[in-house]
Amino acid sequence: MQGEDIPLQSRIVAVADAYDAMVSERPYRKSMTKCEALNELKKNAGSQFDPHIVDVFVDVIDALGDVAASS
Repeated sequence: MQGEDIPLQSRIVAVADAYDAMVSERPYRKSMTKCEALNELKKNAGSQFDPHIVDVFVDVIDALGDVAASS
């Protein structure tokens, strides 16, 4: 399966799961920064991840950061 054949929910979860894996500390590697993880998602948009989902995800993460900074 590829592209639109993959259910929307699965494409969303794939991006969220990858981001979580990248920013989480693992026994075998250090976590990436938020910026590094978002850049990695953008780099793989269109090949590994749905580019529209990545764009929306990046916007949401950036907005959440702005909200947290203003609190």
